[in-house]
Amino acid sequence: LRTAQVFAGKACAGSGDEATVAFVLDGGTMKYVTDDEEAQELLFQLGLASKVCVCCRLAPQQKRRLVELVRERDKSRITLAIGDGANDVPMIQGAHVGIGVRGKEGNQSVQASDVALSQFRFLVPLLLCHGRRAYRRVAVFL
Repeated sequence: LRTAQVFAGKACAGSGDEATVAFVLDGGTMKYVTDDEEAQELLFQLGLASKVCVCCRLAPQQKRRLVELVRERDKSRITLAIGDGANDVPMIQGAHVGIGVRGKEGNQSVQASDVALSQFRFLVPLLLCHGRRAYRRVAVFL
């Protein structure tokens, strides 16, 4: 925990440029984070200060807890979860917007999602093109 605090402090005390910090979170570490309030706040701050967050080997409920952590800490943030299998369903349901990708693992994530894709390669046009257009339409409407 102390090492993570040092890294988070260095990441947050950058020169004002975009963060150059990345961190990896695995299921074993996430198990300890969910039990400690201070560790949850540290994980949230480290996630905000990082350019890339890689989460691997998480249980389905740990994925959902990670999304809920962001939703609880900052109500103004909108969460997006992308999944391609049954193990991603809790995470997709816990996020504001869920994207399910149809694949070899089945259709459970597609059935639980807000938006369904047939392949991962359609994700970039969805986010960059359609997302921008939807944002502009809402901005003009308001």
